[in-house]
Amino acid sequence: MFPFISPLPSHSDVFLFALVLCRIAGLFAALPLFGGRRLPTRIKVVAVLSITLVCFPILDIAPPPLPQDTISIGFLVIREILIGLTLSFITQIIFAAVEFSGQIIGLQMGFSIASVIDPTMGNQTQIMSVMQTLLATLFFLSLNIHHVFIHAIVDSFSVIPIGGWQMSEALIHFMIKATTEVFILGVRLAAPVMVALLLTSVVLGIMARAFPQMNVFMVSFPLNIGLGFMVLGMTLLLFFHVLEISFANLSGQVANIFKILAKGG
Repeated sequence: MFPFISPLPSHSDVFLFALVLCRIAGLFAALPLFGGRRLPTRIKVVAVLSITLVCFPILDIAPPPLPQDTISIGFLVIREILIGLTLSFITQIIFAAVEFSGQIIGLQMGFSIASVIDPTMGNQTQIMSVMQTLLATLFFLSLNIHHVFIHAIVDSFSVIPIGGWQMSEALIHFMIKATTEVFILGVRLAAPVMVALLLTSVVLGIMARAFPQMNVFMVSFPLNIGLGFMVLGMTLLLFFHVLEISFANLSGQVANIFKILAKGG
């Protein structure tokens, strides 16, 4: 079954190996740290190929019939890539919420003017979004959540058949429901700093009415930045706790995706 054991592997074995490679590549294309432009392409190719070479011998799947036309082969490859992308989609929801919370915090702290180039997306983003995304990525790796998805992509071959991805009503409903969590989780992550800076704005507004001679506009800039960093440091454990709960739910969401795609296939 493994194409590199025998000197002359069959066409079906080579085709099956390519499909397994496409599914694993689809997963790693959207996983944190592995996806985006931050990691060099050569390292991505080597990592995907290495994991495919390790996982392929233990997969108990029969080679599919080799399509006779190029269009059918292309559709089969696209479906395998979409299976991997669907599994890694749920991680992008969490990191989108982290970036959203960073944008809220940066806007209230006065960092809306200072933007940097995000290497993962190639565009400008809030500096607080970059900082919180880096913290979330390190926490993601420290909890070994990427191991969950490596196990999931291996288990998917026994649950989801080759080319078994289909757009169904259940899958659309799952994606819409998961996408709504971006705003809820983002507000939960940014809530401590939001509340603290909101109270600061109220106090500064009262002081501006009580002392008209004071330049509140100039005082608010360093005060919001200093207080924002102070509250962010004091509530860093709360930030990680909310992320830990979200990461713990990923296994259940992977199981739901397996059920949806298995029924669709």
